[in-house]
Amino acid sequence: MTRPKRLFLFDVDGTLLSCGRQIRPIFRSAMVDTFGTAGDMDGYDFAGRTDDGIVTDLLAGAGLPLARIAAGIDAARRLYLERLERDLDARRMRLLPAVVETLERLAEREDAALGLLTGNWEGGARIKLGRFDLNRFFAFGAFGDGVTDRAQLPPLALERAARVFGGSFLPEETLIVGDTSLDVDCGRRHGIAVLGVATGGTSADALRAAGADWVITDLRAAGARLPAAFA
Repeated sequence: MTRPKRLFLFDVDGTLLSCGRQIRPIFRSAMVDTFGTAGDMDGYDFAGRTDDGIVTDLLAGAGLPLARIAAGIDAARRLYLERLERDLDARRMRLLPAVVETLERLAEREDAALGLLTGNWEGGARIKLGRFDLNRFFAFGAFGDGVTDRAQLPPLALERAARVFGGSFLPEETLIVGDTSLDVDCGRRHGIAVLGVATGGTSADALRAAGADWVITDLRAAGARLPAAFA
């Protein structure tokens, strides 16, 4: 297999799709049934954070020792994924504008490789994407399993892409596509360009302020706003 020249790494929630208000109750129930508390979930901003990081932040804030959190996180993940698969209702979800068209266009390019870069646990990302048959576009990715800081994800994604395609991708050959300031930050820390998409809870102005290389309202504008190397 010839290694493609460009690697596109997509976030999930707020970039490709929206689950509405379904996720917090499922997440909360798994944490409460595992740990006896979900901490101050109502006051916590999930955007751009990894699932391991969310659990750790909330429970440490509620006073649980880190050792207790580490010992229970696998059980919490299993409960969450079981309940997500059972209860996630596609009728209450939304596929964001031009997602399928964008992914299909990139998948047809011989010079482009597609992957995921998301704070979701892998099983959760796959369940969400599966509601819209989007897993077919993504053979690999970097996920929130065992990762508390999103900035740890880009090296994992590059490593996994190299295994799939038989050759390493450089940061300058890679583009992260995401909707939060933490997507931008994780790219900037590793010298990877970021396309900010203002389809989540972060405004276009906030994405620019965070340092996104390009910012668009939604993916319908992606082709027109990227340089020739990625367009």
